[in-house]
Amino acid sequence: MTEPKLKLVFQEGCFDGFDGTPDELAEMIAELHRMAEDGTIMDDATPLDDDQIEELNEAQSRREQRQ
Repeated sequence: MTEPKLKLVFQEGCFDGFDGTPDELAEMIAELHRMAEDGTIMDDATPLDDDQIEELNEAQSRREQRQ
């Protein structure tokens, strides 16, 4: 059975501190998508713990409430 493809989701504002050109940012994002597609993104991945997952869920809820 094949594993489902990963879907990359970037949190709003996650690149606000990026110190580079828009082209460099686009290149980095494209590389992340390539890594997700071929599975190499998981090579050095670290699973989130329950507290980190809850924090992300809360941030998502706050973002949805503002919209």
